[in-house]
Amino acid sequence: MLHHDQLRLVNWRLKMLREADAAPRRVAFVCRRYGISRKTFYKWKNRYTAHGEAGLRDQPSAPLSCPRATHPEIVQKVLYLRQHYHLGPWRIRLYLLRYHEIAMATQTIYKILRRHALNRLPHNQAHLCRRQRWHRYEKALPGHRLQIDTKLLAPITGKRKSYWQFTAIDDCTRLRVLKIYERNNQRNAIDFVDYVLSRLPFRVQTVQTDNGSEFNTQCHLKTSIGTLKIRAFITFTSGHAHHG
Repeated sequence: MLHHDQLRLVNWRLKMLREADAAPRRVAFVCRRYGISRKTFYKWKNRYTAHGEAGLRDQPSAPLSCPRATHPEIVQKVLYLRQHYHLGPWRIRLYLLRYHEIAMATQTIYKILRRHALNRLPHNQAHLCRRQRWHRYEKALPGHRLQIDTKLLAPITGKRKSYWQFTAIDDCTRLRVLKIYERNNQRNAIDFVDYVLSRLPFRVQTVQTDNGSEFNTQCHLKTSIGTLKIRAFITFTSGHAHHG
């Protein structure tokens, strides 16, 4: 309740009590006039006698203790998953159930996020007008430009060997092709490009890569020769491949 609403309510109750004090034998009449019961009248009278005008203010309706409240440790887990992994309420519920054996309702998780002002992520553009939203970079036709990049994956637990993920994304349709290799070299890069060209349902005009050693002139030449019968029009451009 706003401060001025609370003040107006206090003045109304104070006026009722003063009117009843002026005519002690007409408490029933005052109660009927103000539309309250005698029990409510004496409740406010006792509060006023004990605490003065401060006793006439409405008290918070929230209970002093809530035995069924979510444990603070669980709340911290929910907030951590939201802040560091940007998971939604549904994914947070599945994560807690699978890895911590904690069963929570999706609505409860959402209330926790809203209470801590985390119900909207920084990159969420749905609440902004169209002029303020981010505009994704994209090409007009499928296959006009294909972005290819590599990424080192974290070692699997119990194994020393590392793996490399090769990723190809079309700038128009956002179709994504992935493949895992044990090494990041020219041979695997050539194999991946041939694999991508065989998997995409449209013709590719340009393949853009970064300046990595796996994508050099020899790789471009071997790939073009290896796919000459099917994709003779493939051209490579160097630059910073981005996935938009």
